[in-house]
Amino acid sequence: MNLKVNKSVGLLIITIIFALGFFIGNMDSNPLKVKVSNVDIGTFWKVWEILDDQFVTTDHKDKLGQEISSTTVSEFDNMSKEQRRIYGAIKGMVDSEQDPYTTFFTPEEASSFETEIKGSFDGIGMEVGKRDGIIVVITPISGSPAERAGIKTGDKIVKINNITTLDMSVDEAVKIIRGPKGTTVDIQVYRDGVEKPIDFKIARDTIQLPTLDKYYDKNTGVYTVKIYSFSEHVNSLFKEAMQEFASTNSNKLIIDLRGNPGGYLEAAIDISSYFIPSGKVIVSQDYGSKQKIEQLRSLGYNILKNKDVKVVVLVDGGSASASEIVAGALQDHRVATIMGEKTFGKGSVQEYIKITDKTGLKVTIARWLTPNGNSISVSGLAPDIEVKKDENTKPEDIKNRKDNQYLKAVEFLNK
Repeated sequence: MNLKVNKSVGLLIITIIFALGFFIGNMDSNPLKVKVSNVDIGTFWKVWEILDDQFVTTDHKDKLGQEISSTTVSEFDNMSKEQRRIYGAIKGMVDSEQDPYTTFFTPEEASSFETEIKGSFDGIGMEVGKRDGIIVVITPISGSPAERAGIKTGDKIVKINNITTLDMSVDEAVKIIRGPKGTTVDIQVYRDGVEKPIDFKIARDTIQLPTLDKYYDKNTGVYTVKIYSFSEHVNSLFKEAMQEFASTNSNKLIIDLRGNPGGYLEAAIDISSYFIPSGKVIVSQDYGSKQKIEQLRSLGYNILKNKDVKVVVLVDGGSASASEIVAGALQDHRVATIMGEKTFGKGSVQEYIKITDKTGLKVTIARWLTPNGNSISVSGLAPDIEVKKDENTKPEDIKNRKDNQYLKAVEFLNK
């Protein structure tokens, strides 16, 4: 798609379209009503012309180039002036919606995003989001450079490579944090309870997203499934785990969703369907005024039908998105006890749309409601039983099922 624009022709076309829209929209006899906003599109072209006529390049570009990733500099350096402006205008329009999860991707950004959702990328391995205008760590990925360096859930990222994150979008932050394996990135965070900011220098590596671990402890009689992410492979792995659980004498199950940033909606529906009767609502998608609320219902899997299963779902501030759907559904239907800490609160639905063969738009299209109609994105999910994570807990403690939250869940199941 050729994005080079002829100003006079473009202005003429837009003027005709606006005039035609206004004319049709005001024809009472015409059933087609076109909504027209009072937008002065001429302002855009006036700024465009001033840039053409008066803008002089300074050394600011070189300084800026040192502050952002070399990938981004290279991509924009290879674009025409007109193409850079169009992409900048589109990004500005998207950013004006003030939604941290709605983002326009340039060709290189789109390629990086599409690689990530397949489950492998180069970086330091942490999921980030935005809360109260601040870039926040949702969770470091298990075994990642970020986790090994000591990054924790809830850390507020204030600088990346000495660039302030103030007014930075989530995707802009991710773009700077990522980079080729073997290179390093500097992260400065504020952590609750710590007076001074903490600085990290972290070497990037290839990140493989783990999916699921399962474990049966014959001593306690508890079967545990730890789900790291709701990837495209989690459905089959969870089915295997439930078949194995059904073959044991145990009726005590822990589903550990701590630090799980989410993933595919279909996977959340699938996993919830092992515990919620067929046809019952698992989650509703609220599209606002765009269309009616859509209710997604249980498929009613029967693998556990002969067991009177007692379930605990472990959650924390790193449990987000699809994790919150599962926890919220099992909580509202009273088929599990939710234990741990309040979840992150990312209850919105994003759709990835290819705009051209090389660019894309990740756009929020709906928000999620639990079966009882509670919005996940307002404040996250509160556990039925709050258990604060011991501040001395290490990643290996969680991996080896020796942390205080897990032990509390085992104790609860054996009462």
